[in-house]
Amino acid sequence: MSASRVRLVALVAAALTIAAGLGARAAVAGAVAEYAGDALYTVLLCALVVLVAPRLGRRPAVAAGLALALSWAVEFAQLTGVPAELAAHSMAARLVLGSTFNAPDLLWYAVGAGLAWACLARAGFRDGERWRAR
Repeated sequence: MSASRVRLVALVAAALTIAAGLGARAAVAGAVAEYAGDALYTVLLCALVVLVAPRLGRRPAVAAGLALALSWAVEFAQLTGVPAELAAHSMAARLVLGSTFNAPDLLWYAVGAGLAWACLARAGFRDGERWRAR
């Protein structure tokens, strides 16, 4: 599969992930929506990683691991107060960076990374294998 096709698939996946996150927020309330959002945040980051670096689509574990590392980095950055300060001035910063550290989020990011890995692997993007034309 060509890099441009992988990017297109990643872009569609990112859009669907955003729609799923917004749908979860609208359909359910409380902790379920929050933790679904956390998992989907990491799925979205994985799609964006593959969008930027389509070759990582060939290595689902690496793409999902990188998305997980980014998610955790954002969560741990919340301990500094910088994301909270940025979130106070920008809704976009609040959506992307959050504002308050919450340890259970770390688990849900891992769930999202597992889901992202499973989706990439199921789509035929297996670790170490060549892509098959679909």
